[in-house]
Amino acid sequence: MNIPQRVINELIAHAHKDATNETCGYLLGTADGIVTENYWMENIDHSPEHFAFAPKDQFAALRYSREKGLKILANWHSHPASPSRPSQEDLRLANDPTIRYAILSLHEGIHLNSFAIRGGEVVDKEVHFEKIVV
Repeated sequence: MNIPQRVINELIAHAHKDATNETCGYLLGTADGIVTENYWMENIDHSPEHFAFAPKDQFAALRYSREKGLKILANWHSHPASPSRPSQEDLRLANDPTIRYAILSLHEGIHLNSFAIRGGEVVDKEVHFEKIVV
């Protein structure tokens, strides 16, 4: 999956704005894996340790992506105080094998990784952005 810097900048801005809670959304793009936009959704759990999409927002995202001829390439969320790797809850809830799961961490810098998760296990990891703060 290819995520342009302008989309990464949007994710970082949302993560900073919503910290200390997790923030979340979908990454939309083309069938060949190029992200063209972030579809931000409110974390209705308002929690620093987990997130949930409102069903109405998910349906709106599906409608929007279909209208624009885009594909949902990834589900993304932030980890304000932990690394960019799936938690046990993330692994348990990753039930769509056709998309990636991207995690933007604000812990010890800024890190954006995405993962293919099958059967509760990470089968692939891609590093998209890394800025270490010393």
